[in-house]
Amino acid sequence: MLFDAFLDSFGIFAQQPILMLMAIAAVAMGIVLGALPGVSSTMALAILLPLTFGMAPGVAMMLLLMVLVSSVFGGSISAILLNIPGTPGAIVTQFDGYPMAQQGRAGHALGHALIASTVGGVLGVIALMMIAPVIAKSAMEFRSPEFALLALFGLVLLAYTVEGAMLAGLLSGAIGLMFGMVGFDTMSGVARFDFGSAILQNGIDIIPVTIGIFGITEVLTTLSASRHGALPSVPKIGSLIPPRLEIARVWPSWLRGSTTGTLIGAIPAAGSAIAVAVAYALERRFTRGEARFGKGEPRGVAAPEAANSALTGGAMIPLVTLGIPGDSMSAILIGALIIHGLQPGPMMFVEHPDMIGTIYGSLMLATLLTFAVGVVFLRVIVQVMKLPTLVMMVLISLLCMVGAFAIRNSLADVSVMLLFGGMGYLMTLIRIPVAPLVFGLILGPLMEENLRRTLILSRGSWSVFVERPISATILALIIMVMLLPIIAHWRRRA
Repeated sequence: MLFDAFLDSFGIFAQQPILMLMAIAAVAMGIVLGALPGVSSTMALAILLPLTFGMAPGVAMMLLLMVLVSSVFGGSISAILLNIPGTPGAIVTQFDGYPMAQQGRAGHALGHALIASTVGGVLGVIALMMIAPVIAKSAMEFRSPEFALLALFGLVLLAYTVEGAMLAGLLSGAIGLMFGMVGFDTMSGVARFDFGSAILQNGIDIIPVTIGIFGITEVLTTLSASRHGALPSVPKIGSLIPPRLEIARVWPSWLRGSTTGTLIGAIPAAGSAIAVAVAYALERRFTRGEARFGKGEPRGVAAPEAANSALTGGAMIPLVTLGIPGDSMSAILIGALIIHGLQPGPMMFVEHPDMIGTIYGSLMLATLLTFAVGVVFLRVIVQVMKLPTLVMMVLISLLCMVGAFAIRNSLADVSVMLLFGGMGYLMTLIRIPVAPLVFGLILGPLMEENLRRTLILSRGSWSVFVERPISATILALIIMVMLLPIIAHWRRRA
């Protein structure tokens, strides 16, 4: 049934040329936004999201996924050509991509990145199609205790994966939980923390918060660190087709990177930075003595790029099966689904299998279109990178404000966006990560509602969390993850 929906999604594109044109335009837009330093994949989604409100749910998800997939590849362009990663997932790509460009092999480096992204994206979607139905079937057995613990597990993992700043991650997540409590209590109907404001009685909308945190915050950060001039000169690209012998030596890196990206992507809150770093480290270990990493080694480009693209499919697994964001990008997709009246989770496979098929088909088509658009239009897209940073940031700020206003035609949403944008910027100045705040805002209400429902049904007994095997297993995982830093600290001292 799901496979039929997957095939039907391709038929819809074939029957409606306007959708195909929209998809191609979205892919080109995604590559451009990803290639611009300071515009992350998450920011690209946040900018586009309000523009999809009037669309059918399937079309909206299709466009968002097109931008998401293509912007992931776009981040490698500036990493290779300018030594400035366009997205966090391209940080590792610059280690070998930029030296290749300096050696006059910029085209080959981009070719390796494009091919690896395509392979990783395809394998990530295949893994999603194979694994997601199995997990969703098991998740049908979940009740309130399991969902409460899953939300807590996601928050704990998020804090743990903020490298070198676990306490800062916990603080940011706690701030998100606090904002998630604003508005009417779903269990009692009592308004909380609204300060007498009618705007806050319905809670804080996730969309203006997302646009502010991932849009305005990034604009302010980029402008404060920029000299507002044009970017450094872009080297000549040359041929995108790498030599055959190089491809023959590199293809195992595609598979290793894709596997790493898919597995790490399926872990809630792990993120692209961890996936590409692990893929690069594994590649160095597997090719020890054979390669010259950091000096223009193609495998140093291929492995992290394959992991970065495969991570998208992996991150969709917890989203569609459990309703938990795998990373900051899928957090925005959850907001998009909710806005269009769809609740991500296991019931989507029963109630909306057509949407699941659309997600599968859009991810696969986006991967293939990214390859095609990259091959044909890459040299044109690179020219956009020559625009002054100040011009781009002003345009992005205007798009953010228009998008926030378009949610409900309300200036209050624009105010919320600007407030959270400024708060996010202040948080970055004191080295507190902003992504956990959004996760807390999404997962907080889920955790609170299911926790309170569980305690009401169990008449206040906490033993319900260890009586069911699934909830006991999740609780054991939470305890294990929380103990890992303590164990690691003891081992270092020993």
